[in-house]
Amino acid sequence: MTVASPRKSILLRLDPAIHDALVRWASDELRSTNAQIEFLLRKALAEAGRLPRDAGGMPRRGRPRKRREADAPEPETAPADDAPPDTAPPDAAPPDT
Repeated sequence: MTVASPRKSILLRLDPAIHDALVRWASDELRSTNAQIEFLLRKALAEAGRLPRDAGGMPRRGRPRKRREADAPEPETAPADDAPPDTAPPDAAPPDT
C-alpha cells in the first residue's frame, strides 16, 4: 500500500470565462474542476518533457471501478441432468404408444 504525499494548496486567479470553460470541460470528463486543472497541467508538463520523475500519480477519487469479467466469480449453473420433468433428454428414445 502506498502512502499519499501531502497535496499542495494554491490560490489560482482565473478569468471567469476560462473558469467557466474549465468547469464545463471537467463536467464532460466526469472530473472535478481541480482534478481537470491538475490533469491538464500534468499533460502539459509531460508533453514539454518537464514532468518530474518523482511526481506521484493522479489521486484516484470517487467510486471504485467495476470488477472485470476475468475477476468476477463464475456464475453457478445447474447440473446437466437437472432437466425439467416435462422434457426428455435429447438422446432418450421416444415413448411407446
